[in-house]
Amino acid sequence: MGSGIDQVGVEELVKAGLDVEEAKAIDKGLKKAIGRTGGGRDPRELWREITARRLLRPSHPHPVHKLVYYSVYAGSDETANGPPLYWFPSLYQAKCTNLGRLMETHGSKLLGTSYKDPITSFSLFQSFSVEHPEVYWSLVLKELSIQFHEAPKCILDTSDKSKRGGTWLPGSVLNIAECCLMSTNYPRKEDNSLAVVWRDEGCDDSQVNQMTLKELREQVMLVANALDTIFSKGDAIAIDMPMTVKAVIIYLAIVLAGFVVVPIADSFAAKEIATRLRVSRSKAVFTQDFIVRGGQKFPLYSRVVDADPAKAIVIPASGKDVGVQLRKQDLSWNDFVNSVNHLPRPISCSPVYLPIDSTTSILFSSGTTGDPKAIPWTQLSPIRGAADWWAHGNVKPGDVFCWPTNLGWMLGPVLLYSCFLTGATLALYHGSPLGRGFGKFVQDAGVTNLGTVPSLVKTWKNTLCMEGLEWTKITSFASTGEASNIDDDLWLSSRAYYKPIVEVCGGTELASSYIQGSLEQPQAFGAFSTASMTTGFVILDENGVPYPRDQSCIGEVGLFPRHMGATDRLLNADHEEVYFKGMPMYKGMKLRRHGDIIKRTAGGYFIVQGRADDTMNVGGIKTSSIEIERVCDRADESVLETAAVTAAPAIGGPEQLAIFVVLKKGFNSEPDRLKKQFSKAIQMNLNPLFKVNFVKIVPEFPRTSSNKLLRRVLRDQLKCDLHIQSKF
Repeated sequence: MGSGIDQVGVEELVKAGLDVEEAKAIDKGLKKAIGRTGGGRDPRELWREITARRLLRPSHPHPVHKLVYYSVYAGSDETANGPPLYWFPSLYQAKCTNLGRLMETHGSKLLGTSYKDPITSFSLFQSFSVEHPEVYWSLVLKELSIQFHEAPKCILDTSDKSKRGGTWLPGSVLNIAECCLMSTNYPRKEDNSLAVVWRDEGCDDSQVNQMTLKELREQVMLVANALDTIFSKGDAIAIDMPMTVKAVIIYLAIVLAGFVVVPIADSFAAKEIATRLRVSRSKAVFTQDFIVRGGQKFPLYSRVVDADPAKAIVIPASGKDVGVQLRKQDLSWNDFVNSVNHLPRPISCSPVYLPIDSTTSILFSSGTTGDPKAIPWTQLSPIRGAADWWAHGNVKPGDVFCWPTNLGWMLGPVLLYSCFLTGATLALYHGSPLGRGFGKFVQDAGVTNLGTVPSLVKTWKNTLCMEGLEWTKITSFASTGEASNIDDDLWLSSRAYYKPIVEVCGGTELASSYIQGSLEQPQAFGAFSTASMTTGFVILDENGVPYPRDQSCIGEVGLFPRHMGATDRLLNADHEEVYFKGMPMYKGMKLRRHGDIIKRTAGGYFIVQGRADDTMNVGGIKTSSIEIERVCDRADESVLETAAVTAAPAIGGPEQLAIFVVLKKGFNSEPDRLKKQFSKAIQMNLNPLFKVNFVKIVPEFPRTSSNKLLRRVLRDQLKCDLHIQSKF
């Protein structure tokens, strides 16, 4: 038999945490599943049968899920077959998705006799969307609530050769915030539709708060009118606060009234806030007096004041009144909104209509050296982000979409627009997403689409804080920000009877993803199944030569330049130099740099191997830090997470490989023992020539405020340790 599932019996299931009766029932179900799939020779078919019959339930201990999953795939040859698959769309499911419906309606006309169905023909349709983006976008724009004040002359104009990405929707005029706020017949958005649901931390047993589309529109227009009393059209106005209902209202109001919104993550220190205010030339900043987390108050206004903004408009984190003394030039939220009481209709205003390529927002890369890149978003950017979630995440009217994030990161605005341009409901938790309170909100709000970052999932799994909660309304998960851990993803997917996790990888400068999961394709943990719709790319070898399209390989991504919604300028850097300089030509196109190293597996799946500057030379062989970390994370039960870095000794010689380790709570381990374990695991799973030189146990890893691992800091630490060692 091709798997190790025949080794799993009642005794093993009891050891994994089941009582005897449950273990007997699952053992019986597994034997039937093996019989129904021809002795379980094909592990994919066996796992499909196990999950379709719901043999494994969310209430079962995680070790039971692990035992069955890893046993099913124990004999699987990933080199030949690609990564193990855990979710498979049925033809009925695929036809009911947004994209499946589009393909069923237009597939035969566009692809001719080649079109069969949304599953069989997905890759063909994705390739068609790359070659004929104007056809794809003409169809998808009708699916979103995009209302043009002046219609575009065409979808794509390629006559201006200086614009590598072409000119999209030329001549069109609109207000993208108005598109979010108005009722539409298609997609179905009515004034009484639920626009936002939310709950404050600490109010876990209270009703979920609700706001209709009409109420949201009136609140946004009230703030837009108040903005008009203070600022001049086109002014940049910052937001530095958690992603609350008020923050969302302010964000939309700034765009609706013809200003430029500058979202800043509320985790930044004063120096970082000051940099962003300076580069964007922000005239003011909306902020809160405090951030409330776990019943504690953390100062925010005082940190913003240290950044010296021209004006701050301050919202109370709790209660009706601001809990701090304001500077002379600053305003409380109450005084700000009351400034329009004299107007005959304070909750009504006319949107400011602007050309499609007008800047509506300035976002910043998480830049770890020098000034972060200031990335202007036009009105195309929200369309692109929302369209990708319509197509890949199947977000639609009636859905409730929740993703703990911040407006200062690309994900915040993408989430906002993905809900309001598709007719879905935005779900916000005003507090920390790390604990049970957040999970209960997901349950009580009826969340259907739940977004995560891998470190968040790791915390939920390890603290057992979500035990007993009902998450089965979730139809799909999403994950981005860093490399996923297979074991953690197994836990997450099992919370909702093995629903798919749509992996996402992209960038602020793209306003979207370039690789993603798709509900028209089987999914593998920690892997991406396709390029996003209309996105073309190649994988380059060390000489900048593209690998053949279907070949398994590892290399740097080269994006096709015609990516609707991608930047064509930066405010404080040379766009051409950052994204195009030194990139090769391909089929008459200059490829666009993204900076990721990715692996294409057998079966055509993609696994991100880290950034191009995170590749390492171990024993003369180039490899990625993420590949090594994946192996080390599973080498010993005491390990919570690992980070792999290399550095050359000060006296010269080959690069030394160091593994930094964070241990699980309650575990102790010696560096020398772990060093042996890691070396053995790496040599067995990656390369017999690789050797671990150092292991260092640390309490936690340095991270950016968006939770990305700062390997650069660890690399500097390793260099310092090597320097000290060389002195001895």
